[in-house]
Amino acid sequence: MDYKETVSLLELNMEETSNLFGVNDRHLAILEKNYKVNCLVRGPLMTISGENTLQVDECKRTVISAIRLIKNNQQLSDRDFYYIIRLVAQSQEKRLEALTSAPVARNFAGKLIYPKTWGQKIFIDAISRNDITFAIGPAGTGKTYLAVVYAVACLKNQEYKKIILTRPAVEAGENLGFLPGDLKEKVDPYLRPLYDALHDMLGVEQTTKMLEKGQIEIAPLAYMRGRTLDNAFVILDEAQNTLPSQMKMFLTRMGFKSKIIVTGDITQIDLRRDQHSGLIQAVNLLKSIDEIAFVEMTIADVVRHPLVAKILEKYEAKE
Repeated sequence: MDYKETVSLLELNMEETSNLFGVNDRHLAILEKNYKVNCLVRGPLMTISGENTLQVDECKRTVISAIRLIKNNQQLSDRDFYYIIRLVAQSQEKRLEALTSAPVARNFAGKLIYPKTWGQKIFIDAISRNDITFAIGPAGTGKTYLAVVYAVACLKNQEYKKIILTRPAVEAGENLGFLPGDLKEKVDPYLRPLYDALHDMLGVEQTTKMLEKGQIEIAPLAYMRGRTLDNAFVILDEAQNTLPSQMKMFLTRMGFKSKIIVTGDITQIDLRRDQHSGLIQAVNLLKSIDEIAFVEMTIADVVRHPLVAKILEKYEAKE
């Protein structure tokens, strides 16, 4: 026996309805596969039917949540649908309204950027309240991107004079010495994710101009030694690959009117086995300092392709 629920689509215009269904009805396909239901659309009415009343009800709640986001001017992607499904399963769909209550910034194309997951919202809130924030979590949780987005927004608001982005130049199974070119050309590939985030926020031309003017600086961690970073928004990425001495050096560069963000994934340490991670040591040493925020992001915050979360789950289970 099939159970049925209906959802009215009357409040959606043609463009919004298209967003709800997805390209080639991909979003409907996601719903049907996840909940094992059939979604039939007749005019302004969607009928959801299936053998399990709980799954039919959850599917309806997911569709209603998606409609609310769309009416709040959100463009929903496949990724967003998977996250809505996850929140509905936990009866936490009310969190979606909090995620869309305040944008972090606007990118180069004019699109408003919101935190995509609850962990990301906690991260953004922590950055706004603290001068030093550590964000630890697996690949794909948006740590680096959100940190750069927030930094650019602050620079545009003239809250800081410059942005400094840095990473330890540690090879992931490769050797810098065998790469062609001078030091900059050898190191730039390791800083590529930082460039990508800047290009998304400012465009290539504006990023290049700001780099030339010194408003944005991208450099290996070793270049931070001996400096005092005043009036700057500083981001240390891939911090799991710092040595304890490097982490201490970096954190003590902090000057007045500065904000520091440290991001890393302690499951992807590329140091030698006999070397200890400066990120792990810093978390253990500094977690009792109230003015420093520590945000732990999880697989639930992965905003890449849904397969990434499944892959991470398998690796974590093995480890």
